[in-house]
Amino acid sequence: MVKTKVILAIAGIVLLCSCGHCYKWKSFTIDGHRTGVTTPTATNVPEALGVVEDSVYTAPNGKTFTSGSTPEVASLLIDVQPAMARLKEVVAYAPEPLIRRTPESNLNNFIVDRLFEDVSKLVAPSGRKVDLAFTNTGGIRVDVPAGDVLLDDIVSMLPFANYLCYVKVPGSELRKVFEYMAETRPQCVSNARIVIRDKKLVSAEIGGEPLDDSKYYGLATIDFLLDGGDGYKLARGAVDYVISDVKIGDAVLADIRALTAAGKPFEYKTDGRMVVEKSEQ
Repeated sequence: MVKTKVILAIAGIVLLCSCGHCYKWKSFTIDGHRTGVTTPTATNVPEALGVVEDSVYTAPNGKTFTSGSTPEVASLLIDVQPAMARLKEVVAYAPEPLIRRTPESNLNNFIVDRLFEDVSKLVAPSGRKVDLAFTNTGGIRVDVPAGDVLLDDIVSMLPFANYLCYVKVPGSELRKVFEYMAETRPQCVSNARIVIRDKKLVSAEIGGEPLDDSKYYGLATIDFLLDGGDGYKLARGAVDYVISDVKIGDAVLADIRALTAAGKPFEYKTDGRMVVEKSEQ
């Protein structure tokens, strides 16, 4: 009993002492306001990140760091930049940010519309027709900033090895897909309009027409979603399918390069294709 009391007393003292060292966290925008550090290009590493000489880190704004982990971390970051140079290529210009957001956003729509077009081109020679496209919002990992868009931005945006696919599925299975989406989280759709209310599917249109459970639809998607990715099994009930060797990230990058080559900016729009409502209480 005495031993138990001693242990409890020690635990109490440790707890009281630890409260004297509580930490408070602050958030800062990564805009270089503390050290002058900015995102480097392939040719301005010293100006953007600073330099390390004799274990002393000098930041772009002239502030020096001689102790702690800062010089070592800065050295690691600076030393890796030559290997990152390829990713600093400017591939496009975006007048405004492209944001990944649910239920719908300009970036979500751009990517899924490109998926629709790219898969359509892939399967057209075989006589197959794409009626809609569907991909997961979670596969889009970062936003695209306004201004010069780097290859690094696009690689980071779609980093996964997900391949373009075509599946021909009955409308009844598509309805299950949309119902599951309504219950969980809105995803990205093209050539479709979905209305959800209180996590229930209210309506689904494909190409401007109501979803027909008895009709078969050509669906453009990615292989990750065919048999379980994010809870989806888009190949369920399929009577035809094609899995290409083209990654969605590579396809979208080619589309963005084509925009730049044509002198067009990287920009997009929302159009009300994904509507999520709540009943009035």
